[in-house]
Parts: sequence; structure tokens; C-alpha cells
Amino acid sequence: MSAKPPGEDIRSGKKVGPLWMVWFTLAWLAIWTVQLTPIQLLLPLQLDTQSGHWLHGVVWSGVVLSAGGLAGIVAAPIAGTLSDRTRSRLGRRRPWAIGGSLGAAAGLLLTGWAQGPLFVGAAWVVVSVSVAIASAALTALIADQLDSQRGSASAAASSAQAVGIVVGVGAVVLLGLGLGASYALLAAIITVVGVGTAFLLPDPAPDHPRILALHEGREPISRARISSLLDHNFKWLLVSRFVVNVGNAFGTSLLLFFLIYGIGVPADSAEDKLLVLIVIYTIFVVISSIVLGTISDRSGNRRFWTITSALVQACSGVIILVSPEFLTTAIAAAVMGTGYGAYMAVSLAFATDLLLDPDDHARDLSMVNNSAALGQLVGPLLGAGLVALVGGFWLLFAAAACVSILGAVMTLTVRPKTLPVR
Repeated sequence: MSAKPPGEDIRSGKKVGPLWMVWFTLAWLAIWTVQLTPIQLLLPLQLDTQSGHWLHGVVWSGVVLSAGGLAGIVAAPIAGTLSDRTRSRLGRRRPWAIGGSLGAAAGLLLTGWAQGPLFVGAAWVVVSVSVAIASAALTALIADQLDSQRGSASAAASSAQAVGIVVGVGAVVLLGLGLGASYALLAAIITVVGVGTAFLLPDPAPDHPRILALHEGREPISRARISSLLDHNFKWLLVSRFVVNVGNAFGTSLLLFFLIYGIGVPADSAEDKLLVLIVIYTIFVVISSIVLGTISDRSGNRRFWTITSALVQACSGVIILVSPEFLTTAIAAAVMGTGYGAYMAVSLAFATDLLLDPDDHARDLSMVNNSAALGQLVGPLLGAGLVALVGGFWLLFAAAACVSILGAVMTLTVRPKTLPVR
């Protein structure tokens, strides 16, 4: 088939209607709600009661979140590969989205019931693995079914991440739910919304480009497959996404502890303050992801916006370093949301432009998800170590700024070439 540079002529090709975008956004909203609400609020509350010293709670939170994240990272490419090769009456993505949703619901109920850090951590591993399975299937739909709307779909997934935190944390705080009831609510959300949208989203069998080329008499079907994982540009994009997500995790994963022990917010009002920061963060994530995702679809210049958004994220750590107060933390949340929302939307679309083989869409995009997930896994653990090292939070936010800048510099090495059209 003809060759095109990734990101060029993206205004033509496969398109979907508004209902597809609605179901896709709702599916990701459920995924992010059940994954991030425990990370941001419920797990720290569970683990903060394990001993009399607050640093122990920070460390246990880092260990549990890291264990769950690592399990999800291992599961995602395996599930993606199996999904790529699934040919069932339900489709090849739908069975994995449904199974992952139901598994996450079971894991959430177990996490709410568990006592002690070891049992909480084991139950959270079930949630993380199940979410990774569902996410691998959902992300593959972007490459399977879209050409000219990849930035918009990536923006939908990214903005749903921020909205999911607000939905989950807001429901828990405003309804005054206990831990058990909170986990039960999250389990109900992923069961109803996750399974429902999996059935509503289309999952057609793909028309492989090699088959089409064979019918046109233009290419032998025996052409060797080319893996995206061997491509220099794709690998460096994975590394840079990992680094930028470490920077984001430094700035966000320990906010509850920062409010209480860093700037002296009373414990009985810390949850309300955290919700305020999350709402601010969410607004700017949603706005920036939608705006920049759409711009990148129209311009095709995803590399420039990927680098710029990482640098914007870096500014948030500097703001807190200069003035560690609640007001400046709120400003930093807005800046962090702007940078991170744009980054996640554009960099995911950028990654889909670099894919080489449709038979590996779910596997390759699960690695793209993993690069972000690994950053969010390593971030809390390293962040907890930085806090414990200096007995405070200044080093954490300095590292958030430096690591985000490093991720932007790494993205400079990603130089898309002319690739076979997918």
C-alpha cells in the first residue's frame, strides 16, 4: 500500500459518530473512577492507620500502589496479545473488556473487606490486573477503528481520567461513605458502566491491510511482520511517557499527606481540601486534553505539543517549591492539570501514529498504557522515599519539576519517519 508519514493526512480515513465517543468516554470514566479513587483517597486512609507514625502510612501506600501497578503492567501486554488473537462471536476486544470489568468489581469488594496492609495489597493486585485487562482492550479500539479522530478519542480517555477522580472522591466525601460502602459503590460502577459500554461499543473484525493489498495485487501476503517495539521512535516515546508520568505521580500521589503534614491542614478538613484540588486539577485536565487533542488532529504536529505540555507540567512543581501554601498548591494543581491533560491526550495519539502492525494493536498500545502506568507505579514509591529521606516534601516537588523536564527532552529523540500505512 502507499506510504505516508505518521501524523500526515490524518484528516482522512476511518471515522466514528458521536455515540461511539459517548460510550468510549463512559467506559474510560468507569475505569478511571474505580482505579484512581482508591489510589487518591481510600487506600491512604486504610493504610494510614497501620502505625502511630505518619511516615509509615506513606511508605505502606507506596508499597501497595507499586505492587498493584507492577501486576497490572505484567498483565496488560499479555491480555493485549491474547485480545489481538481472539476471534470470538462477541468480538476480539469485547470479551476482555467485560472480563476485566467484572474482575475489577470483585477485587474492589475484596479490597474493602481486607484488613492489614498485606491483605489490602493482595486485593488491590486483583483490581489492578483486571483494570489493565479492560484498558488494553479499550485502548486498542482507537487504533482499530479510527484514523482522523485519534487525538479526540485520546482526549476523551485522558479527560475521563480527571473526571473519574472527581466522580469517585466526590461521591465518597459528599455522601460520607465509609470504606466498605465506598468500595461497594465503585464495584457497582464498573459492573454497570464497564460491562454496559463493552456491549454498546462496536467490535468489528478488522480488514487487515495485507489482505486488502493482496486483493489489489500490490503486495504479497507473506511480507514479514514488523514490530513497533523494535522501532527507535516508538521505544523512545514509551520511555518519555514513563518519565513524564513519574513527574506527575510525584506531584499528585501524596497530596493528602502533603496537606496534613506538609502545610498543616487539619486532618478533619484535609479530605475537603483534597477534593478542591482534585476539582481544579480536573477542570484543567479536561479543557487542555480536549483542546490539544483536537488541535493535534487538525495539525498533525503531535511531537511539538507533547514536548510543550510536559514542560508546562514541570512548572507546577516549581510553584509549590516557591510558596508551599494551599493557595499556591491550588494554582499548581491548575498548571499540573493543564500540562498533564494535554500530554496524555497528545502523546497517546502520537503513539497510535507510530504503530506498524494492526495484528499487534492491543499489545503495542498496552505497552503505551504501561509506560504511563509504570510511571504512576514508580512515582509513589520513589516519592515516599524522597519524603522520608528529608522528612518533608520539598525534594518531592523539586524532583517532579526536574523529571518532567527530562521527559520533554527525551521526546525530542522521537522523529517519525515514513511508515507503511496501517
